[in-house]
Amino acid sequence: MTVVALDRVAIGPTAPPRAPVGLAVAGLAIGAGFAAPFVYLLVRNLDGVTGFLDVVASREVTEPLWRTLWLAVSVTIACAVVGTTMAWLVTRTDVPGRRFFAAAAALPLVLPSFVAALALVSAFAHGGLLEELLGFDTGLRIEGYWAAFTVLTLISYPYVYLPVAARLVALPRSLEESARALGRRPAAVFRTVVLPQIAGSVLAGSLLVFLYAVSEFGAVALLRYDTLTRRIYSARLLDPSAALAMSLLLGAVALIVVATERGITKRRRRVEAAVTGGRPLRARLGPWRVPAFLFAATIVGLGLLAPVAVLARWAVRGLMGGRNVLGRTSDVGSLVEPTVNTALLAVTAAVVAVVVVLPVAFLTSRYRSRTGGVANAFVVGGFALPGLVIALALVSWTLRSPVLEVFYQTLPLLVFAYVVHFGAQAMRAAQVAVDGVPQRLRDAAQALGAGRARRVRTVELPIMMPSLAAGGGLVLLSVMKELPATLLLAPIGVDTLAMQIWGAAEEGFFAQAGLAALVLVGLSGVLTWLLTIRRMERLS
Repeated sequence: MTVVALDRVAIGPTAPPRAPVGLAVAGLAIGAGFAAPFVYLLVRNLDGVTGFLDVVASREVTEPLWRTLWLAVSVTIACAVVGTTMAWLVTRTDVPGRRFFAAAAALPLVLPSFVAALALVSAFAHGGLLEELLGFDTGLRIEGYWAAFTVLTLISYPYVYLPVAARLVALPRSLEESARALGRRPAAVFRTVVLPQIAGSVLAGSLLVFLYAVSEFGAVALLRYDTLTRRIYSARLLDPSAALAMSLLLGAVALIVVATERGITKRRRRVEAAVTGGRPLRARLGPWRVPAFLFAATIVGLGLLAPVAVLARWAVRGLMGGRNVLGRTSDVGSLVEPTVNTALLAVTAAVVAVVVVLPVAFLTSRYRSRTGGVANAFVVGGFALPGLVIALALVSWTLRSPVLEVFYQTLPLLVFAYVVHFGAQAMRAAQVAVDGVPQRLRDAAQALGAGRARRVRTVELPIMMPSLAAGGGLVLLSVMKELPATLLLAPIGVDTLAMQIWGAAEEGFFAQAGLAALVLVGLSGVLTWLLTIRRMERLS
């Protein structure tokens, strides 16, 4: 598809139209589904409003809350810088190893946080991998804020990297060529031309990082950094009412942040670019090729290769020592079923999530709809709730309803839990995709007599696919490592790789955990390349 003209269009005084009734009804139904965990928390806390206020005002809650917010903000800033830089290097430069980095940069997201933290602690521990390589004990012990900050940054920057990379490969080259023809340096071109067009993707990915950091438990618990989620998990058995109160507080924080981000997005000038058939410009780094390569190698090395090396070391030591690294059976095929289950659940949840949130993305990006705004808040806010809370909410609703009871411990309910928990990842990518369709193309298709459904299918979806694929890729990677919801909702007999890793690590069998984690990383790499990276490579 080729359009010669390309210009900036500021969305100013012209008010967006009202949403079609059918789309508004769909948005209302979708928002109601995503609101289920919030309603559950609200209902459970209504019985003791005084107790709720006492809990959230206590020092035992306020101090972990401030630590949580400080960690989330700092990790978000770091991920925005790292993710955007990595996306630009692999899509717009001639950095050595570009194709390898394009796929590898997305994979740290698939590592369960507790596995990444455990690998980092193990590498620096006495007798660990670092001591083997250096020949002496460094004396470094990994714990506290800086350890949590490092681990979360290294495994979370793909939330920014994937949507920004998808946006970069879809941008036309006309404006950049014009800017360069006027004598602008590459850095100035990026700052004044490219950055305004990818700002929405950066903001969307950064919001996901913030919500993920707020809800993170595994890594912060292992690294001994006291956050609100750690308090929630500690209190869930001894003081369930306090755990529910803190969970509701976490949900309220998420909704406030989502509403704030949405307000910023609405006020920001949206830059629309017409689609062009040319490939994106690729900058020649010249003497900066080596520093750029070292930066990319450091990020991928610390975020992916180092944890994988530790996992491989665990597995090899188990095999060399003659241990049964596959758990109760020595049959290598025992990992086949969990691998297949993981792949099917992840792909299904990714596709369903993109399809489900797309109507809400249209409502919020293209129409004037309060329903869309409310639905968007619940969709995105669900990502800040711990998976355990979402699973408990769905169990409660299904067991209390004779109609829904048949879905208890079934695959549809498990997939629905994944969609509720990770729908925010697809939502932000879908909104960027909808915003990226130029108004001129929609008007031209309408003038030629194409109906709304045909315009979406033949004109808009091809333009939106890179961003939608990136959002689906984020959901896919997150589902593959999700544990609490899977443990509570999976049908009896259904096992996943994340469950294998957790069970082995809980029992101290790190060889089994390492082998299953290696399979998880390999599977995620294959699926990410097939469903996301390959599409980007075709465009770039």
